[in-house]
Amino acid sequence: MRIRATVAAVSGALALTALAVPAAQAVTDSGTPYTLNVSFSNVTIANAIKVGSTNEVSATYSYTLTHGPDVDIAASDFVTDAFLYHGTYSDTEPELYGDNPAKCTPTSSTTATCTGTVDIYPTDGDPKIADAGTWNVAAEAIAFNGQDQQNPDMSKVGYKDQSGLGTTLVQRYSKLTTTVSSTSVYKGKTFTASGKLSRADWDDNLYHGYANQPVKLQFRKAGTSTYATVKTVYTDSYGNLKTSATVSYSGYWRYSFAGTTTTPAVSATGVYVAAK
Repeated sequence: MRIRATVAAVSGALALTALAVPAAQAVTDSGTPYTLNVSFSNVTIANAIKVGSTNEVSATYSYTLTHGPDVDIAASDFVTDAFLYHGTYSDTEPELYGDNPAKCTPTSSTTATCTGTVDIYPTDGDPKIADAGTWNVAAEAIAFNGQDQQNPDMSKVGYKDQSGLGTTLVQRYSKLTTTVSSTSVYKGKTFTASGKLSRADWDDNLYHGYANQPVKLQFRKAGTSTYATVKTVYTDSYGNLKTSATVSYSGYWRYSFAGTTTTPAVSATGVYVAAK
């Protein structure tokens, strides 16, 4: 996982990494920072983040940071961010962070609206395909309070994290195609509609067929704007689709996939078939 900062043991003593990256993970052993007087609420993030096989994907988030009068969020060594975690909230579970800390705009003397991004790089191995599906949102903040970040007095450093702030889907980007055996068919006669449903594989950074999935063959009559489902077809073990359909009117044919928790919905571009 792309974790930008950690609290780690250095030469037998706790130390924190540089400020140029998001805040640290919680520390649990002796010499821990004190609990920073902050809380997080009103988190917003996309309902689903669609991640392909190679391209970087950034998802914007925002949250309300509430802090005590003793916390200076304008200090150059105060850092806060939100991030995603998969499964239970622990240091061993996968996590997704942003490249930079959140930016906070004060809305009162004790509140601020903070915004940032979670940045996902599938070619760097985050996430794995086994992690597709529901992820949870957490947020954190750290105040170094003027301490040397390479050799701080940990008792003077404040830290707070908060899990369970929301959820989003991190999904394997999907593709769907439609081809037809003929683009001109006599009324009452049939043609063959073929296609393929595939989705990103974050482990090898390729696209592979999505097997045994229900996909709808749909038709839109020329001059109209709405597709109607004609039949449902299941993909084979390679994600391929093939079925026949009867032509009554000229119009557009396409396959459409409703999506799953791990894979977003997708519809192929309609292919025009003229009725002779």
